[in-house]
Amino acid sequence: MSDASAPVVDITVPHSARVWNYWLGGKDHYPVDREFGDRLYELLPEIVQLARQARAFLGRAVTYLAGEVGIRQFLDIGTGLPTADNTHEVAQRIVPDSRIVYVDHDPLVLAHARALLVGTPEGATNYVDADVREPKKILQAARETLDFTQPIGLIMLGIMGNVADLDEAYAIVRELCESLPSGSYLVFKDGTYAVMGEDRADAIHDLHEHESFPYHLRTPEQVARFLDGFELVEPGLVSTPLWRPGPSAEPPLAIDDLCGVGRKP
Repeated sequence: MSDASAPVVDITVPHSARVWNYWLGGKDHYPVDREFGDRLYELLPEIVQLARQARAFLGRAVTYLAGEVGIRQFLDIGTGLPTADNTHEVAQRIVPDSRIVYVDHDPLVLAHARALLVGTPEGATNYVDADVREPKKILQAARETLDFTQPIGLIMLGIMGNVADLDEAYAIVRELCESLPSGSYLVFKDGTYAVMGEDRADAIHDLHEHESFPYHLRTPEQVARFLDGFELVEPGLVSTPLWRPGPSAEPPLAIDDLCGVGRKP
């Protein structure tokens, strides 16, 4: 029997999780998502690299926190559609009893998460239907799975660009971080326009606004403020390919995506 109260997936407008899934080579997208993805690609051909580098950074950051620091709990807000090496897979491969809470507000993401993001028997994996603008709801639900007296890795990759008002965006991250105990970590990433320049950034912004798909690029200084109060681990706030890259024949090049991992004192 179908659930009449289940949220309906809107396939008339592009959605960020589905568009990113398209760029990452997934299958969970609709014509409207592919059309938007192609139009943005024309303005910003490096967008596919941005998407793939973001996933690679996630894997390296979680590996660092679970393997070197000893973090056993993760709160991943803005999960997106499942791909390879999701947060729980990376963490539980290192420590099988790791506990992970995913948060997203798209019905397609949540349906796939419940079906595909199955963790180890020793650990715990849970999913919260909430918008990033609802920090109190997120924290209340996360407490059912995570122990907020022990350090937590808070993951927020590219999600705050969806909040237009910068002061509101800072307040959301601040409220979430204030709930974390000492020794917790914030893994943060957001898009910038330091490489592309303001003209291309304006064209990209206009495309997002025209398609009712808001995303706001920030300056490096604005991104840095999200990590205020945290002790940045080496190499600090850098472009995603430059954060502890693995061995490569070619040196990584900076792209318009800044990231950092910070420890809460």
